[in-house]
Amino acid sequence: MSNLQITNSLSRKKEVFKPLNPKKISLYACGPTVYDNPHVGNARSLVVFDVLFRVLRSLYDNNVTYVRNITDVDDKIIEASKKQKKKINEITEEITKIFHENCKSLNCLEPSVEPKATNHIKEMVEMTSSLISKGFAYENKGNVYFNIKSFKDYGKLSNKNLDELKAGYRIETSDLKKNLMDFVLWKPSVDEDPGWESPWGRGRPGWHLECSVMSEKYLGKKFDIHGGGLDLIFPHHENEIAQSRCNNNTSSFANYWIHNGFVTINKEKMSKSLGNIITISDAVKKYSGQVVRLALLSAHYSQPLDWNDDLLNNQKSILNKWYNLYSDKQDHNSKIDDILLDDLNTPGFIAKIHELYNAALKGDEKKKIEFNQACRFLGLFSETKKDWEGFKKSKIKVSESYILKKIEERTVAKNKGNFSLADKIRDELLSEGILIEDQKGKTIWKFK
Repeated sequence: MSNLQITNSLSRKKEVFKPLNPKKISLYACGPTVYDNPHVGNARSLVVFDVLFRVLRSLYDNNVTYVRNITDVDDKIIEASKKQKKKINEITEEITKIFHENCKSLNCLEPSVEPKATNHIKEMVEMTSSLISKGFAYENKGNVYFNIKSFKDYGKLSNKNLDELKAGYRIETSDLKKNLMDFVLWKPSVDEDPGWESPWGRGRPGWHLECSVMSEKYLGKKFDIHGGGLDLIFPHHENEIAQSRCNNNTSSFANYWIHNGFVTINKEKMSKSLGNIITISDAVKKYSGQVVRLALLSAHYSQPLDWNDDLLNNQKSILNKWYNLYSDKQDHNSKIDDILLDDLNTPGFIAKIHELYNAALKGDEKKKIEFNQACRFLGLFSETKKDWEGFKKSKIKVSESYILKKIEERTVAKNKGNFSLADKIRDELLSEGILIEDQKGKTIWKFK
């Protein structure tokens, strides 16, 4: 048994992780709906569950099945298709490709299975039929709804009763429903909208149904951990629990629920209306995937994270420093640190890496090995020192002759006692990504 502890959203407390089967650890994380470029809010989930996957693999000798789905049938995709005048599969294939590139940039391990919703329609129709036959769902004019009053534990994950849920959520109203909170399992498809034949006519599945079907297919009726962003607790995860437990007549679905906090941009919520959405592609292009990854892990996963230039520049400086002790040698016998076992405490682990760095800097070779191991365990040092320096150099827009000219101007200013001008020139170079240092009567420069 491991001493991993995780905060379970279902119990709202930190618990010791006890797997259903130590030889077969099961983890499901909600993946992207492929209608638009993934943003840094999506990246947080990706990186958090990648760290959890690494921790579990280390504890259980790689006996971990990690499932992360792709939602490639959804109303948002249909809307994007009509707006952009593109075919559905053009959009889903293009965004899936970008998503995979983003995962690579962030050095996320590939999941064990990455199922697509459209490849599991048959199982979705079967689960819907089953829920109807068991009295948990009903059909009306080609629509199939789950009757939430048939499930007594509804609202347990979000810790709210039905009245509270009604008050806090924008619900799709329809005269076809028996109860306002009933949710869609299957809906009719019109005209050119994607659709599949079913006992209720041509249609498509509801979003919540997809994850229930795919998690059951690859992990079973009960599994260890289900994760996603905080915004998925209600209605998505609440509805998954309802339909899966009712269909399978089980007392649980996933034993542990892990949710990561929101990402804000300069203290504001990310939204299209505010025009402040930052895509993963843009973030890694500007700062590098490693900087973005370290920034996403700089706060505890359960807490909010504010995304701003100060945060990113700080992480870049940290990596710059750490790369001074980068080693190509890789020791695969590294042991997981207890700090990470305490609810994936990445800020605490990053502080430990700083300590190892400082010890290694004093010439402790053992600490240098441990330092490199710790960085790699967190998914850092994914590129060589040469590549890292090359990336920094590629971001510099000024020439070497310009830098040397500015250094000369600064030297003249200092010799004349004009220190305010000398400081101004230093700051100008710094803003261009050039750091200058005075050493033994000479001025040297390097990339920030």
